[in-house]
Amino acid sequence: MTDAPFQSLYRRYRPQRFSEIVGQDHVVLALRNAVRDQKVAHAYLFSGPRGTGKTSAARILAKALNCDGLADGEPDGTCDSCVRIQQGNSLDVHELDAASNNGVEAMRDLVSRTALGSPGRWKVYIVDEVHMLSTAASNALLKTLEEPPAHVVFVLATTDPQKVLPTIRSRTQHFEFRLLSPELLGTLVHQINSAANLHVPEEALDLVVRRGRGSARDALSVLDQVAAAGIIDDEHEVIDEITEALCERDTGRALVAVAEAMVSGRDAQRVAVDLLEYLRNGFLALMAKQLVALPDNAAAHVEQQARRLGPAALVRAMEVIGEGLQDMRDSPEPRVTLEVALVRLTKPELDTDPAAILQRVERLESGLSANGRQDGPANSRQDGSANGRSSGAVTGRSNDGATSRRADSSGQGVPTPPTSDDTVQPPPSRPSLGALRKGPAPTTETAEADATVDVTKPPAPEPMASSKPSAELPTRDQLVQAWGDSLIEQLPQRARSRFRTGHFVAVEDGKAVFALPNSVHRDRCEEVRTEVEVVLRSHFGRHVPLRLIVESDAPARSSSGANSVDRPNPPPQQAQPSDSEEEEHIELMDTVAGGPMKVASSEERLLRAFPGAEEMS
Repeated sequence: MTDAPFQSLYRRYRPQRFSEIVGQDHVVLALRNAVRDQKVAHAYLFSGPRGTGKTSAARILAKALNCDGLADGEPDGTCDSCVRIQQGNSLDVHELDAASNNGVEAMRDLVSRTALGSPGRWKVYIVDEVHMLSTAASNALLKTLEEPPAHVVFVLATTDPQKVLPTIRSRTQHFEFRLLSPELLGTLVHQINSAANLHVPEEALDLVVRRGRGSARDALSVLDQVAAAGIIDDEHEVIDEITEALCERDTGRALVAVAEAMVSGRDAQRVAVDLLEYLRNGFLALMAKQLVALPDNAAAHVEQQARRLGPAALVRAMEVIGEGLQDMRDSPEPRVTLEVALVRLTKPELDTDPAAILQRVERLESGLSANGRQDGPANSRQDGSANGRSSGAVTGRSNDGATSRRADSSGQGVPTPPTSDDTVQPPPSRPSLGALRKGPAPTTETAEADATVDVTKPPAPEPMASSKPSAELPTRDQLVQAWGDSLIEQLPQRARSRFRTGHFVAVEDGKAVFALPNSVHRDRCEEVRTEVEVVLRSHFGRHVPLRLIVESDAPARSSSGANSVDRPNPPPQQAQPSDSEEEEHIELMDTVAGGPMKVASSEERLLRAFPGAEEMS
């Protein structure tokens, strides 16, 4: 006695009853009710992706129509008619593959036999891939569909219903079969793995589900392959490596991954299609996670990569890969087309497309924001406090008797109580323009009386440095502290956006030296320098001229004098933007700040700096 011949899993576990069809409940319910109520149409059109059960549903419908033990529209599968249909030798069911028999002669031969009787109650004609029929063959079928014999039912199956003649579609009941969700397909694969005693490990079953892409037949074919070989080449690894290269903007890594795929025998177009589908799943993971057709662990990994890329980069990547797929059709070397597309995605500076330029601006913005967090107000305040403690310019009592400030454990400035007497000398209020011109100077007794306050009340935190008019320029430490604590927030919006990334480095030659990242940024800040000088004058009570320099030209640290340079620790080295990128970023920041601003005259700036002042002729 010989053993039964081996059958593939998708044939061995093919559905034999309506209840065994997975993921097509809308079709199963309609067909079973039609059979039960004897309201079967003369023609049906089953459309959908491959491997979703179209032909299996057609055969089960033929069983139900001729079953001797029908129960609630469900065939019993044990009567002679059901057994013959299952074995494929029933005279009541005729199948035609329109992909290989698409001529008019084959269709005429099929139509000529429709009038002949058969042992069963119904004769069922199943035409697979009906969209492959020629125009003449479709017209021959159409004539029969218009006036079919009473005992004949046509079931037309196709993966592309748009190519079926509209006149044929209008004479059928159209049912659309759907791809299976990852959950349903995973459940089916696990059940068959247990029923067939394949002992395929769990991680391999996840790969089977992923490569099945919603098709039950494709998934079972892959499961057969895994069970036979024990291992399987995961093509997903190459796509994951290319995506990682896109996240890191590593051109070499992407090209190496493509080379490995080509060496393993994969086609460049297939790699591009798989990459496009992978990126789409990442985009859906950000926008509508429930639409991702992947197992949970794979979906989480794709979502993590998508967040690193960002929605804008994902959309551009899909557009570039899609354009590359179109170009591959006419390209003599599709691999080169794919490599060029990946170079454009990993090196936007080599691409003149507007989307690439926007991506460069976004990357520059993020880099400048990170630089601003390192050199911005918070660090300037901390740096100023540290330098103040070392030089005595901030901590302790100042020479003019004003209460100084010290840093508490949180890094914030707090007032230090006086040590010698019960009175403190707060900095006088900023004088108005009229007071500077004609107001009498206060006497010593008046100033001392005005300065006497209750030590239990902390001084007002607004003036970070003395705003008393002085013949000397403020020190670099005073500039840093005041700049980080309050001055930068008092600047007009356009000036604040441009000056935020710089810092004071020295006071020399009668000017405060302010360093900026590059020459382009310095030139743009020069346009609004006077606005900063107005704010400095308002705070310190005297004109503080500015000299703008490039960070690389800043003088080295000196230990002599209170105005010596004490530069903060430089941030980690990172790629510096080019001049054109810097121009684009500054233009963008100006747009965000409200567009180009009208430069005020010197009189307007003075009046704005000293509220309540009157202009004297």
